[in-house]
Parts: sequence; C-alpha cells; structure tokens
Amino acid sequence: MRHTLFLLAGICLMALSAPLAAEATRTITVTGEGQAEAAPDMALITLGVVSAGATAREATRANSRAMADILAEIAGAGVAERDVQTAGFNVYPRWENRPNEAARIAGFIAENRVTVRARDLDNLGALLDAVTSEGANRFEGLSFALQNPEAAEDAAHADAVADARRKAALYAEAAGLTLGPIQTITEGGGAAPVPIARAEMALSREAGVPVAPGELSMRARVTIVYAIGD
Repeated sequence: MRHTLFLLAGICLMALSAPLAAEATRTITVTGEGQAEAAPDMALITLGVVSAGATAREATRANSRAMADILAEIAGAGVAERDVQTAGFNVYPRWENRPNEAARIAGFIAENRVTVRARDLDNLGALLDAVTSEGANRFEGLSFALQNPEAAEDAAHADAVADARRKAALYAEAAGLTLGPIQTITEGGGAAPVPIARAEMALSREAGVPVAPGELSMRARVTIVYAIGD
C-alpha cells in the first residue's frame, strides 16, 4: 500500500511539472557595447632621477639634491602635496667587468621615482620642461585621465544598453518574434578609458615640452536577457 501511495505521488508531481516545463520562458540574450568621449583634465606622470657616485652615500646625496629641486619645481607649478607620491627608491652597486679579472664594484647608482597628478594641463608642458631642467632624467610614463569620470562612465553604460536593445529588436524582427520584458541585466565590466589621438587638439599653450592630450573614450559592455513574447 505504501509503495502504491509513493507511485501515485510521483505520477502527480510529473503531471504538475509537465505544464510548468512547457511554459518555461523563452529568452534572447544580447550583448551591447557603448562608448562616450571626453577631454581629459588630468595627467598622470611617473618621473625620477638616476644619480651615480663613487660610494652609496655619494650617489644618494647627489640624488637627494636633484630630487629636492625637482619637488620644489613641482610645488612651484601649483601641484598639491597630495598629488605627489614617492613611487620607489633604490641604491645598488655598479659592477665593472674586465678581461681575466673578477668583477668589481666601480661605483653606486641611486634611483628615486615619484608619481605626479597634474591637474593643470595648460601648464603641463612647462612643468615637464622645468623638472627636466632640474635633473629629472627618467620618465616612465605619461597618461591622461578624468578627475570625475562618472558622467562619461554613465553615458557609456547608457549607450551600451541602447546598443543591446537595438540588437535585440533587430534579431527578434528578423526571426519573426516579439520582444518581451527584460529578465536580467549584467554589467560586463566597468567603463574603461581608452586614449584617442585628436589632431585638432591644441598643444600646451605654455612654453616647454609640447603635449597633446587628445580625448578619452570610455567604453562599457552590458548583457541583457529579454523574454520572447507570444
């Protein structure tokens, strides 16, 4: 009797689940990509000084003097203290190799690097020229960014959603289907800036190293699942 009840219960569950399976929501999944352009208003610079000396102390002193002058120029250009940060300091021996002789220390090298956020792009060329004149002899990178990227990011995400909606409508019409409501929206990664060269962008107006900021393109991706209507 007990086995019979279990069998009847299983048959009832199968009967109930069959219509549910048949009524499973049909969907279409699309991925949209969007972008928004904006002119940068900040530069990120990594620069430093490499100094040599007969001893580690001599190399360090020479390096410290040059870096102090460079930091003074950076401050004089109006860069706030919070926008300047030491990125690395290193002292190491300079080895000399001679034929038939063991390698020996011929002196020492001191390196000091800082990262700078320059928020005044009009004076960026003059700043680069000034720090070079004061002894900066190593530049490891210059890139451009937005101080407040939220508006460009939002525009890129909105463009990605519009692109996904356009694709979904196109596919549905081509397949003779009707789009239903959105089921899920998944962000495919945060909006990332990509530099774009613009020939019409003006160079730095101040005397010094010519700099062309160009534009940044914020790019975003979103995946949307639509239900397919009747």
